[in-house]
Amino acid sequence: MEFRLIDRLQALTAQARDDVRLGIGDDAALLAVPAGQELAVAIDTLVEGVHFPRGTAPADIGWKALAVNLSDLAAMGATPAWALLALTLPAQPADAQQDLVDGLAEGFSQLARMHRVALVGGDTTRGPFALSVAVHGFVPPGQALRRDGARAGDLVFVTGTLGDAAAGLQRLASAADSDEEKRRAGLRARLNRPEPRVAAGLALRGRASACIDVSDGLLADLAHVCTASGVGAEVDAALLPLSSALLGCCDAAEACDFALSGGDDYELCFAVPPARAGEVQADLARLGCGATRIGRIVEGTGVRVRGIDGQWLMPTRTGWDHFPDETARP
Repeated sequence: MEFRLIDRLQALTAQARDDVRLGIGDDAALLAVPAGQELAVAIDTLVEGVHFPRGTAPADIGWKALAVNLSDLAAMGATPAWALLALTLPAQPADAQQDLVDGLAEGFSQLARMHRVALVGGDTTRGPFALSVAVHGFVPPGQALRRDGARAGDLVFVTGTLGDAAAGLQRLASAADSDEEKRRAGLRARLNRPEPRVAAGLALRGRASACIDVSDGLLADLAHVCTASGVGAEVDAALLPLSSALLGCCDAAEACDFALSGGDDYELCFAVPPARAGEVQADLARLGCGATRIGRIVEGTGVRVRGIDGQWLMPTRTGWDHFPDETARP
């Protein structure tokens, strides 16, 4: 069964690349890193009931498993190339298992084709439903976007809009009229099929002083940039980019909370020296994702948020925590 699954995945995700010397079918893949390029590598695991709700369409899961990893490459300014997939499947009848694998491969391959990503190996096993994807990409030496380059005076930007995915998850099971259901469908699409900002990451090379993708929540992820760079940040809640779908489903305060700490956005948050801000905004607008200035880098530590009324907020949470305090040892 394991080898039939691997064969099925290989057939459904085939992607020809000259730098893949040997792909699926041996003990390891043989890959050629282009001359003059560094290799960027990232890995993420998605677990049913934690990273995607039970009942999510397999094609959406396959898409998201790759998307969250491509988002990490985007945050590094790397061009995607290869992927590995480790798939843990629950015990189920053969027909149901094949339908699940076919759906996963469909979503995975749809996104892989968009970015010319070749699946070059992986593993399958039985257990609680989970997927681990490792991705590899290329970046010229010294040009990778990093978290540790932000400096006081830089402006803070984000691509796209924030809060949609978290709101879509929160309202997944509640009743709604037809108009609100249409808005929620848009929010759920952001949850299930995030768009990795690969082109934006490439455009930011040599321009952004620091960059990170927003996966755990804006406040949490921007705080990582601040810690790595030894600076602080101030965010203006009135400037947060919020979609009409989000504002149509909740009030302004709730929308702000989703945007600040909801997570699962997979947008890029980055710092840019003021002199380069205009050209960056113009280029990202041409790419279709846009870039919104939401604050600035300051001396100090941590992230502060100025509310719409001009007063400093005290957010009750900053983002997703995989290991909350209640599970920690005393």
